[in-house]
Amino acid sequence: MICLTLSGNTLSSCLDEIRQNREYIDMAELRLDLLDPEEQLKAASFPEQAGIPLILTMRRKEDGGRCTLSEKERRQILLSALDGDFSYIDIEEDIKRNEVEDKAREKGVRIIRSFHDFSGIPDDIYSRIYRLSERGDVAKAAVTPHSIHDLLKLFRIADELKDVPKIIIGMGDWGIPIRILYRKAGSLLTFACSGEAVAPGQVSAKDLKLLYRADRVDERTGIYGIIGNPVLHTSSPLIHNLGFHAINYNAIYLPFLVDNVRIFFALAEYLRMRGFSVTIPFKDSVLMYLGNISREVKQIGACNTVVRMPGMWKGMNTDYYGFLNPILKDIESGRIHNALVIGAGGASQAIVWALRNRGVKVTILNRTLTRAEKLARLNICEYDTLDNASKYEGKVDLVVQTTSVGLYPDFDISPIDFHFTGKEIAYDIIYKPRMTKFLRDAEAAGCTLHYGEEMLLDQGKLQFELFTGYHYPKDAAPGL
Repeated sequence: MICLTLSGNTLSSCLDEIRQNREYIDMAELRLDLLDPEEQLKAASFPEQAGIPLILTMRRKEDGGRCTLSEKERRQILLSALDGDFSYIDIEEDIKRNEVEDKAREKGVRIIRSFHDFSGIPDDIYSRIYRLSERGDVAKAAVTPHSIHDLLKLFRIADELKDVPKIIIGMGDWGIPIRILYRKAGSLLTFACSGEAVAPGQVSAKDLKLLYRADRVDERTGIYGIIGNPVLHTSSPLIHNLGFHAINYNAIYLPFLVDNVRIFFALAEYLRMRGFSVTIPFKDSVLMYLGNISREVKQIGACNTVVRMPGMWKGMNTDYYGFLNPILKDIESGRIHNALVIGAGGASQAIVWALRNRGVKVTILNRTLTRAEKLARLNICEYDTLDNASKYEGKVDLVVQTTSVGLYPDFDISPIDFHFTGKEIAYDIIYKPRMTKFLRDAEAAGCTLHYGEEMLLDQGKLQFELFTGYHYPKDAAPGL
C-alpha cells in the first residue's frame, strides 16, 4: 500500500491533499501533531470525510514530530480522536499499555508499534522488530541508513523476519530505495508525500504510483537502477520506467546512492537485479567486479552499463554513442576537426575515445595534469592544464565540458576561463540544470549549443535495449 502522510495544519487542508492524490494512494496517515490545536479536537470526524483507510498518529518531538504536550495530554487527544473510525493507530515502542491501546483494541483498530532512529540503524534491529511484533499487530522501524551496507541490512529484514507483519522505513537519501522497493523489504506499506517531504527521504505519491509503479512490484519484476554519488538528481528513472510502461515490461528502475561498489554488488545479487547504469564516480571502479566486458569498455577503460549474464556481470559503454549522436553530422561534414575536452574522468574517457575514433584531434584540459596525461597517452592526443585554457581560444571547433562543475551547488561556476569566439560548438554533458554557466557563456558569444539531456537520452535508449532486448518505444517521450 502507498500511504500518504498528510501535512496540513487543518482537517480541511488534509482533505484537499487526499483529493489531489486520491488516484495514487491506498490510505493516509493523519498526523495530529501537525494540526492546529483546535483542529486536533475535531479529528474524530475525519475518517468519515476522508473515505479511505487512515492511520492515526501523534508524533512526539523526540520521534521526529512536533508534539510537545505531556504524555497525559497527548493520550487525551488520541482517546478523543479514536471516536472516529480509524484503521490503524501508531503507538511508540516505549509506551506501556494504557487506555489508548485498550480503546483501539475494543474498536478493532490495528496497532502499529513503532520506533524511530534518526542517528543510524540499531545493531539489534532484527530482534527489536520481532519484539515489537509481539506487542502489536504491526511492527514499524523508521531508521537512518548511512551507507550501502546499511541499506543491504534493511532489505535483509524481509528474509530474517519473513512472517512478521512490518513496516520498514529508510530515512534520508540512503533510504530511498527501501521506500520505493518496500515490497521487496517485506513492508506492509510505504509512506509518501504530496509535495514537500514530511519525513527525510520521502518520495511523492505520484512518483511512487506512476513513475515507479512501486505497488505493482512482485517476484517477477525485473529490478534495474543507477549507481553513483551523487545520484538523486538523475533523470534516468524517467527514461527507463516510461519505456518499461510503454511496452508493458514488468520492471522498475531506481537510483542507488553508493559509497562502496563491492557491497553494492552484494545488494544487486540479493535483489537479483538484472542490470544497472553507472555514473560518477564509479565508471572505473566497477570493472574489477565484471566477468566480461565489451570491446568499447576495453578500449575506453570505463563502463556505464552493467547487465546480468548467466553466472556473471557484463560491462558495456553507451556513453560514447550517446555523446556522438548529436554531433555526428558535424564530424562527418568536416565542421569539427579538433576539440577541447574539459575533464579527465570516467565520462571523459568515453568522449575522448569516441572523438579520436572518428579522427578528431583532441586536447584534454584537466586540473590534475597527470590524469590528463594518462588519458591522452591512451588515446594519442594532447593534454594541458585548465589554467591554460585561454591558449586554445579561437583554435578549436568543439569544446566539451565533462566535469561535475555546474551541478548543484555550483550553478554559477564554469570550469574554465575561456573566451568563446562564436564559431565553436559548445557541449556540456550536465543535464540538470539544462543551461550551465559554461553554456550561457557560449550562447552569449553566439556558439551552437548541445545539452547534456541529448547525450543522456541517446545513451539511455541504447541502455534500454541492452537491458530488455527491445528497442526503446517511439511513443515514450520523457520530458527531461
